[in-house]
Amino acid sequence: MPIEAIEPQRLYRQISDQLRKLIIDGEFPVGSRLPSERDLSLQLGVSRPSLREALIALEVEGYIEVHMGSGIYVCPLSPQSSADGEIDLSTEEGPLELIRARAMLEGEVAYAAAKHGKKAQIDAIAAALQQMIEHTNAGSNPLEADRLFHIRVAEATGNSVLVGLVTQLFDARLGPLFKRLHSHFDTVEVWKDAINEHARVMKALRAGDPELARAAMRRHMDIAFKRYSASLVGQGGLVPKKTAPLKLAKAAKSKTATLKAKPQKIAPVPARKSATTKRA
Repeated sequence: MPIEAIEPQRLYRQISDQLRKLIIDGEFPVGSRLPSERDLSLQLGVSRPSLREALIALEVEGYIEVHMGSGIYVCPLSPQSSADGEIDLSTEEGPLELIRARAMLEGEVAYAAAKHGKKAQIDAIAAALQQMIEHTNAGSNPLEADRLFHIRVAEATGNSVLVGLVTQLFDARLGPLFKRLHSHFDTVEVWKDAINEHARVMKALRAGDPELARAAMRRHMDIAFKRYSASLVGQGGLVPKKTAPLKLAKAAKSKTATLKAKPQKIAPVPARKSATTKRA
């Protein structure tokens, strides 16, 4: 049997695996409210962003549900969260890690676009920004125009490899994890803020100022990271969600069944170790 390299598991998967086991084992009963993100991150010994990605994974899998302004609750097991119908997220990158990667890459892409972009290419970027504005004002989702903006900035570098990388990283946000995370922050106000951030990039590109373009793009990504790192239960959607209240398990005595997890039951997530293979 050939020896295969061992892939180190993504940190958010380690966290979600432990929380999922606690839910399945009944430490977090159906209908109970999870501890706050702050408390969970402290008990697990992980950062809030990593915990955020883990909670989004559990939400996609159907184990938990976010109630705006109330908390995060354990759901009754559904077909998608059963052993037979579990959603495979093993290949999904963490949404917040994607934003960090984009900040590193697209800051330099904006720099090169401002330095080498031709007038026709800069005009094409401006047209994509105008589409974002028009779609937002019309009440429609401007995501496609947003995608077009970033791809056209990459095209202005004259480097097809950069175009491919920017496209690949942007399209990763179309996966289930990023889409679910984004759904908690998809408001008209958020898109208007994002448009203003894009406009700063556009202004630097028009001025042919590489340093300013790099700074504006990094600023945009930094704000996006902070935006998606905000409390899940403190945000509202573009259209108010009509979510039926969870029915509590019969054994639950409290209407909210607020659960302060037993600290000893949650083990800190161990530091990631690089995997090595040995010869047989």
